[in-house]
Amino acid sequence: MDLARMRSRLGDYAKKYDTLRIRREDGILEVAMHTGGGPLRWSRQTHAELEEAFMHIGRDRENKVVILTGTGAEFSGPVPDPAANKAAHRKTTADVVELGWEVKGLLSNILAVDVPMIAAVNGPALRHAELPMLCDVVLAAETAEFKDSAHFVGGLVPGDGVHIVFPAVMGLNRARYFLLTGQTVKARQALDFGMVNEVLPAGELLPRAWELARQIASQPDLVRRYARLLITEPLRRQIAELLPYGFALEAIGMTSSD
Repeated sequence: MDLARMRSRLGDYAKKYDTLRIRREDGILEVAMHTGGGPLRWSRQTHAELEEAFMHIGRDRENKVVILTGTGAEFSGPVPDPAANKAAHRKTTADVVELGWEVKGLLSNILAVDVPMIAAVNGPALRHAELPMLCDVVLAAETAEFKDSAHFVGGLVPGDGVHIVFPAVMGLNRARYFLLTGQTVKARQALDFGMVNEVLPAGELLPRAWELARQIASQPDLVRRYARLLITEPLRRQIAELLPYGFALEAIGMTSSD
């Protein structure tokens, strides 16, 4: 059996997705989220494309380090209209089953990437701000801010992984307040909370990410891969244990008639 044929290659996924711009240089893969070449406007399409893209990224042995970033002045947005958001959250059972499968795959596939990951948060991360938190190094532009704008404050149980990731990176009490109030955490405050590692001027963000990526990529292959596996194991265990329960409660909220 030719095992190499079973692995993903850059050509399989680099140009496949409408909301992701993917390039690789010297084994460093940069994934930039966007909508029409501008800042990302979060959608189900983005959700689905990220879930599949990270499956391929994790199965491509040519990747040495992964950088996740946004486009333009924002990492991910926008803040949804509360009334429209609540209406959009009402789902049929079939919708919930499909979404639940995708939710589990998105977080699991990111954590299954067995090379170090760097998040370069180029501006406000107002939708799915947990995604950069799954990276091993989190760099933030001075204009970055973090908010869970689509869950509890939008009428949705925060059970699709935010209930796991944010307590892990900012502490239990801070995370509960963050999730229940829709708090906006600015870049410097995120640094104080331990959510990010460095805060930089916008023009220095990606160059710093690439500098760190090249530094990390210089390590032997198995050292890089096994370090990533080791330091993400606690999160993988929590996702495996608590995500099904969390999403089940979220699903009940989405299918209720209240």
